[in-house]
Formats: sequence, structure tokens, C-alpha cells
Amino acid sequence: MKKYLLYLPIVVLYFSCGQQDPITNLNNDFPPEVIKAESEKANRLFDQCFDEDVDRSPEWQSYLGIKKNYGEWDERSEESDADDKAFYENWLAIAKDSIDEQKLDKETKVSYKLFKMRLEDELESLNWRYYGYPVNQMRGRHSSIPAFLINIHKVKDYDDALAYLDRLEGVQETMGQLIDQLRRTEKNGVVPPKFVFDHVLSDCRNIIKGKPFSGEGESTLYADFKNKVEALDINDGKKKQLILGAEKRLMTNVYPAYQSLIKFVEDQKKIATEDDGVWKFNDGDNYFKYRLKRMTTTNMTPDEIHQLGLSEVERIHGEMKAIMEKVGFRGSLQEFFAFMRDDAQFYYEGTDEGKAAYMAEAEAMIDAMRLKLDDLFITKPKAELIVKAVEPFREKSAGKAFYQDAAPDGSRPGTYYANMYDMKAMPKYQMEALAYHEAIPGHHMQLSIAQEMQNMPKFRKFDSNYTAYVEGWGLYSEFLPKEIGFYEDPYSDFGRLAMELWRACRLVVDTGIHDKKWTRQQGIDYYSSNTPNAMSDCVKMVERHVVMPGQATAYKIGMIKIIELREAAKEKLGEQFDIREFHEVVLTNGAVPLDLLEDMVDEWVSSKG
Repeated sequence: MKKYLLYLPIVVLYFSCGQQDPITNLNNDFPPEVIKAESEKANRLFDQCFDEDVDRSPEWQSYLGIKKNYGEWDERSEESDADDKAFYENWLAIAKDSIDEQKLDKETKVSYKLFKMRLEDELESLNWRYYGYPVNQMRGRHSSIPAFLINIHKVKDYDDALAYLDRLEGVQETMGQLIDQLRRTEKNGVVPPKFVFDHVLSDCRNIIKGKPFSGEGESTLYADFKNKVEALDINDGKKKQLILGAEKRLMTNVYPAYQSLIKFVEDQKKIATEDDGVWKFNDGDNYFKYRLKRMTTTNMTPDEIHQLGLSEVERIHGEMKAIMEKVGFRGSLQEFFAFMRDDAQFYYEGTDEGKAAYMAEAEAMIDAMRLKLDDLFITKPKAELIVKAVEPFREKSAGKAFYQDAAPDGSRPGTYYANMYDMKAMPKYQMEALAYHEAIPGHHMQLSIAQEMQNMPKFRKFDSNYTAYVEGWGLYSEFLPKEIGFYEDPYSDFGRLAMELWRACRLVVDTGIHDKKWTRQQGIDYYSSNTPNAMSDCVKMVERHVVMPGQATAYKIGMIKIIELREAAKEKLGEQFDIREFHEVVLTNGAVPLDLLEDMVDEWVSSKG
């Protein structure tokens, strides 16, 4: 992410974003002390709401490094839904009744708009709460419970271990709430297509395999707890007592909880169909439009997004053909795809040694990028970053790479996860782009800088609901290193383009499935014929579209907008344009909808005049 000399054709976004007013500061009629007092009052209100919201969620507390209700799980029930609705309505009314927007300073006025928007978004989402799939191959309590205990629940002392045991004991109750939620969604006519069930069943069975259950080796949760306890500075008798306590709870609480979920999923599988899109739901068309608006923060229609995807696929194919000529390949683009997909030189072996080599190379790429950050950024994150393989219990169904943000108190580093399950899905030529997207300068910088910002309301530090901003930055972070001399190997540059192409295809296939009634197989065929990715990638991506409608459209739309704003600023500012200042504007305001980002950039440009 350095210079900005590389020419990238800019696709002008032919849509209106949200309907936010431009950033204004028309409060000159009020004395400074009045503006200061009203702004301080508003920021106290924002933080009070955030703190009360955190108090309602033991799991969120743990993500934030808070050990207030460390042995508890969040409640998920119709009663908690009603509580959520009352909470959001109450705080929205307080915000509207107690704050005079005209008396706020510029930054607080932005926070006020975002605060109200967040509450309104949460209330709107409750209207669609029975339209999602509570368990699927991408996410759900069946996989988030063990992932949470392994990665988020830290055991630093004896009390932390007892809290872990309490959470093991609570698995049965929280799983019962999940099954109730599944019944409610089924009653609403929302049942996943057939392919989802085998993934979920496999993940569930993996959790209750090994000691103290049946099968060889140690179960995932048993091994995690035992390793954490054995590292404690306590006597052996207490360690043994804790480990025996875990065995008991795994057998009497965790095992029956997962067995109950397995039984429910097996029964629901019998009534599932092969229909993949949300068009099959009652009011499914409006649900999909809601999802697109929420994910992209624009008013683009499904067809506009579909057509944008088709045009971007065509453009990127043209750039790939230029690389094909550069490396002297003779044949069609599809033949070049097959070469890149199948030739052994582009893959590490699926052995322990091969996987270790991949991880070491990924770390080296991140380290090299870290040395260039001063040329691109004013603010850099303080949080540490580690590279980690996806855990075996979820690697089969998990995505190829993702990021887990750091704890604000420094107790947990940011983590770039790489999936070593299928090394044929992790080509060497995509390693750079993956590392830049998930780690540096991508999500690690974007999320950590937001969390570490001073004088910003807490809800803005930790709000990542604006997917177009978050993932747009991730995809922009794949492109930016090209401008400072990375991707020197033409095959690696092809990998960068391949990942951008992948996101362009998402625009086509996501809308194809949910708006144009494509089948799962049609989506797989589109990916396999238009990209060099492994067939396993194509299958996983289409299955992701099915269970997360609209989400995957955010990446490309967000990236295009960020580049569009950057190029417009360069044109207006000429030699005054500073890439470091542009990135400062983009990254130091937290996640925002695209229209508000545009306002912020425009204001920065005006300030330079």
C-alpha cells in the first residue's frame, strides 16, 4: 500500500449510497462553551449506551478482555429479542429527546448520526430475525462455542479455569436456546437447503470425538482446557481437580447438548429441499434487498450489482491475458487457469512440512509489508499480530483465511488465520494478497487502529457492521501493495488479480442465486469457468452465498468506492495529495457507511484548499 502510480481503471459507482446528510458544522450561532457542553453530554450518552450493551453480553465482555460475567453465555431467546427491541428503542428515544444536534461539534455530529443509524439498523434487523440460518457451515453456536472457549476464553488463573467449567456446564442451556430458535425459523418456513446439513453434522460430531467421549485421542475442548490448566502456577492437586471437573461437564452437559442438536438437524434435513436462494421465503425478495442495502450501504438493486460484476469480470480477464502473454503462456485464458490450478510448482505439499513452510512464508510476507508502513500511514496499530492455522475441528468447513481482532487491553493479539485443510486451495501465488487483506495493511490495521483511537465513542471503535467499509478496505489492501513494488513475480500479480476476480464473480453469483434463481450448480459452474480457483473453493464460495445472502457483494463495492474517492482526491489536489493523509481519513474514523466516508474525504479535500 504505497505509492499510487499504477493505473487501475476506475468503475464509477452508478448508485446513490445511503441517505445521510453531508457532514456539516452549522452551529456558529452557539457559543463555544455551549457546543462543548452539548458534545460532552452526547459522548457520555454514547458511552453509557455502549457500556450497558456490553453489560448485557458476557461473550462480548470476553471479546473485549472484560471478565465481569466470565462463566456465562449470552441469552438467545424470544425474551432476549424483546429485551433487545426495548433497549434499542429506549436509547434511540433518549438520543432524539436529550441531544440538540445543532449544538454539537463536527466530530460529535458524525457520532450522533452513526449512533442513531446503528440503533435503527438493529431495530430493522429484528424484523428479519427469523430469515437467517442459525446454524450453517460458516457460523453458528455449534462451532462458535468451541472457537470461543479455545480462542477467547483465556485461563490466566484458577478462577478463570472455574469460569471455563461454568461455561462448559452452560453449553446445554445455550444449545437448548439454539434449538428453540431453529424451531422458530422452521415454523417461519426458513430451512436451509440440503447440502448445509452434512456440514453442520460433521462439525458437531467433531466436537464430541475423543477423550472423554468415544474415539481416539483427546477431544478439542478437553485438550484445550487441559493445556490451559497445566500451564497454570497452581499445585498438581488443583490441576487434577479442574481437569476431572472438565471431563464431568463434557460428558454430562456438552455431550447431550450436541447430541440434541444433531438429532434436530438430522430430523430437519428430512424436510429440506434443493432450493438455494432466499427467493423461496415468504417476502424473500424484500429480505434480499434489505441484505444488499445492509451489506453495501448503498441503494443498488440486485440487477445493478449483477451487471457491475459482469463488467468487472470482463475487465479483469483482460488484465490476466496481459500477464499470460508476459510469462509466455501459449493457449486460452481457461487453459492458463487450468495450468495455474493444476501445476505442482504453485502449491506446497499437504504435509506437516509443507503446511509449516506456508505459514513461515506468510509471516515473512507480513514482516516485509510492515517495513513499508511509514510510507503509507500516519497512524499504525499498537496491537500485536500472529499467524495461526485454522483449528482442525472447523478447518473442513471454514473459509480459506480470516482475521480475529485483538483484545483492546492487549491480552489477545490480532490473528491471521490460514486454512491448511486443503493445500490445493492455498496456492503460493495468492499468498501475498491473502496476507495483505487479512493482516497488514488490511483488517489488522483497520480494526486495531479503530480500537486504539482516543477521543472516539466506544461504539465507533468496535463497530464493524459496515461490511462494505470493512471488506472494501480489505480488498483495497490487496491492491495497494502493487503500487509500491510488491507482487514482483508476475504469477503473484496474477494471484492478486485472481482474488479481485473472485470478488467480482461474487457480485454475479450472489445476485444470481438470490435474485435470478440460479441453482447451486449454476453458481459453481460460473466460478469454475471464470476463475483459476480450485473446485473446492468454488463449492465453498457458492455455499457461502447461499447461507449469507448479500454479504459477499460488499467487498468489491467497497473497494471500488475507496479507489474512486482516492482518485477524485488526487485529481482535485494534484501535488498536494498525500496518500498518508488519505489513509488517515479512511482509517481513523472507524467503520462507516460509504456515503459518510465520501463526506469525510470530501471535507479533507476541501480543507487542503
